[in-house]
Amino acid sequence: QIEKNDAKFWGTYRPQVYMGMKTKSPRSLVTGLMWLKQHERYQNELPLRHTCEHGDKLLRYGWTAHDGENFGIQDMVEQGYIIRTSFVKKSGGLHGGDWTWRVTGTQVSCRTNVQTISGETEELGKFSIKFPSENTGVKTRYHWVAARAEGLHKIKDAALRKMQAAIEKVNNREKVIYFLGDSPNKSDPPGTTSDVTLKLPFELDIVFESGSAQRKVELSRDVYTTQLASWKEKFDQNFEERFPLKNKGYDTAQISFAKAMMSNMIGGVGYFYGHSLVQSDQQKVPVPYWDAGLLTAVPSRSFFPRGFLWDEGFHQLLISKWDRSLSEEIIEHWLSLLNKDGWIPREQILGEEARSKVPTEFVVQHNKNANPPTLFLAIESILRGFNKDNVDERDRKFLSKIFPKLQVWYDWFNTTQTGPVPFSYRWRGRNGDTDSELNPKTLTSGLDDYPRASHPSQDERHVDLRCWMATASGTMAKIARVVDPVTMLSYRGTQSTRQKSLKKLKKYSASKYEATHNMLSNHKILNELHWSAEMGLYSDYGNHSERMYLARKTFQPSNPNQRPYQKMVRVERKKPKLRFTDTFGYVSLFPFLLQILRPDSQQLTQILEDLSAKDLLWSDYGLRSLSKRDPLYMKHNTEHDPPYWRGAIWVNMNFLAVRALKHYSAPGSRNSEKAAQLYKELRWNLVNNMYKEYKRSGYLWESYNDVTGKGQGTHPFTGWSALVVLMMSEQF
Repeated sequence: QIEKNDAKFWGTYRPQVYMGMKTKSPRSLVTGLMWLKQHERYQNELPLRHTCEHGDKLLRYGWTAHDGENFGIQDMVEQGYIIRTSFVKKSGGLHGGDWTWRVTGTQVSCRTNVQTISGETEELGKFSIKFPSENTGVKTRYHWVAARAEGLHKIKDAALRKMQAAIEKVNNREKVIYFLGDSPNKSDPPGTTSDVTLKLPFELDIVFESGSAQRKVELSRDVYTTQLASWKEKFDQNFEERFPLKNKGYDTAQISFAKAMMSNMIGGVGYFYGHSLVQSDQQKVPVPYWDAGLLTAVPSRSFFPRGFLWDEGFHQLLISKWDRSLSEEIIEHWLSLLNKDGWIPREQILGEEARSKVPTEFVVQHNKNANPPTLFLAIESILRGFNKDNVDERDRKFLSKIFPKLQVWYDWFNTTQTGPVPFSYRWRGRNGDTDSELNPKTLTSGLDDYPRASHPSQDERHVDLRCWMATASGTMAKIARVVDPVTMLSYRGTQSTRQKSLKKLKKYSASKYEATHNMLSNHKILNELHWSAEMGLYSDYGNHSERMYLARKTFQPSNPNQRPYQKMVRVERKKPKLRFTDTFGYVSLFPFLLQILRPDSQQLTQILEDLSAKDLLWSDYGLRSLSKRDPLYMKHNTEHDPPYWRGAIWVNMNFLAVRALKHYSAPGSRNSEKAAQLYKELRWNLVNNMYKEYKRSGYLWESYNDVTGKGQGTHPFTGWSALVVLMMSEQF
């Protein structure tokens, strides 16, 4: 049920574009911003900006302040000029109220003046979008055009098709300028795009007014300026209350960095609608999932502008600290995607706009493939924020709503992802038939090309998945102690017998998950299944050979008329056998990362000792994903696939490491002093390097180079890399 009078009904829910707003509805009016610098062409193409693209080569773009509800401020830094966009919302009426954008940037020339665009939709009723005269006093002229587009993913192409060219004199030289003009094709249906050509300096307000809202003054000019300043002041106060960085000695520039990173996480929340394509064992071809809406944060506005299941749990660790109600709403949205068996597609590619950014081979989701259940991390973090002595009704209602779905999801893992022996687990989805991958990827684990058993088989045991399920079991037990079972199960009987049975049921429900949690946390069983005594580390188990390599071979096509060809294939130097893989890296750390080990554990002592070794995982910039001693360290997985989780520094895993070190540094165990020392050093290395790289490049990055510390991969990556804010504020 869509609440149109919800304060968050309108939002910047199009993270894939530089600036855009829509509602949390599949039938939303969609607004967006496009711009280009006149008199410029790049490789014979107009430099029209719309969707966030690496190829646009902006020096920096992103939100500097965004509260997720009332306002936001964003800078887009181009070569030689800056475009700033801000917005303010005002509640009222039945359809989410009014809002205004303010855009500052460059200005050139134009012809006719568009002051108001009026419209009506089934969902919003009547509305208007106004362009009040700008505050600078510089005369501005406007165009508008009607255009047809196949979908939102084609809107930029539609605008380019409507571009017209004209000649004007600039400094006594003739220059070509471009503007939107109507085409001769008058069969296009009415749909409006407004074009404004501007010169520096300028200030342009764009005012949306809902037909159902009453207002005394227009949200523009001085009224807008006052409102924006007021919301910004409240934002700064709230930020310092939630993330007290001044008290920790951070300076103004560092605090501004943290505000921007948190704001980019919040400003990266989008609303998507559509269906996944799913391949199941019962179908010969992929079939559409049902149409559904999803409110979710995204890892990267430029490269990954859609929902990823395992990323989202990390996102909510930060979002829940800023706005718990928003985080809870997002978690509810994700759990609404469960099918009857308890499976959630791990990548949400909903709608043509989202699908246009995804390579074909990644579109289809397989219903036997899991993804780390990181939502349990976020839920457990939210639980820690509850009043322990008296959980209020709102919190209880949230848990009661999600608990039945979590039960189904949890049971799905325990029926489809179990391993070959009791209390073991195995990721599905590895390709045992490939000859092109040095070590077949485990995309389902989230760690992609991180080395596993060289020859995928049903004999594998994956230590990280086992630890995820231990965490899930512990969180389920905590929820079960809080929720009222009457919201989960129906029961017939007298009031007296009903109350007695519900009390027993409540106790049993919690005890069931506690028993599983205790079993999966049992050190003896864990060590029997995953501790490699020979190497002194936790390890996967499977059919494995450490002597594999890629070699170029010549192949003769079956058609004699075709010429021989070469390709890289993997070659065995030694036959595999069932054994521990003995790979030291992120996966080896999971019993430590998810705090399953006892504080006085001998295995923890070993892990802490190895953690600080510079020839293994330690670097001056964070923990690398794979030991420098490993045979696959920084090795390509195929001829064209560079190393991904084979040495790079990833912030989400480092956050878990810092969090775990903080946990184990509590006084009272033989490992506390070492953990405290490593906590201080690792936290400093990560925060210092990420801030330094932000100042250098203008962005947070997908991962960081373990040798130079430089950001690499996609950018901006203000998904889990924004967890730097929690590390700075020491909130775990």
